[in-house]
Amino acid sequence: MNPILALLKESNISDEQINEIFQTLTQNPLAAMATISQLGLPQDKLQMLMAQVMQNPALIKEAVEELGLDFSKVEEAKEKLQSQNQVN
Repeated sequence: MNPILALLKESNISDEQINEIFQTLTQNPLAAMATISQLGLPQDKLQMLMAQVMQNPALIKEAVEELGLDFSKVEEAKEKLQSQNQVN
C-alpha cells in the first residue's frame, strides 16, 4: 500500500475522507493540503506525511491511481497552479 494512504488509514482517517482529499488534490492542491492539515493528525504524523509528499511527489500519483482516480486532473491542477504563480 502507498505510504501516504497507509499513514492516513493508520491515523483512522476514513476511506471516504481519503477519497475526498485526493479528489480535492486533483482539483486544487493547495486546498488539499489545507484539508490534510485540518484532519487532526498528530503533529509528528502530519510532518511525516508532508515530508513524504514533498520528497517524493510520485507517491501522490501512486495514491491517486490506487484509489482509481484520474491522475491527469492532478497534472492539470498543477499546471494551473504554476501558471497562476507566474502571473502573481
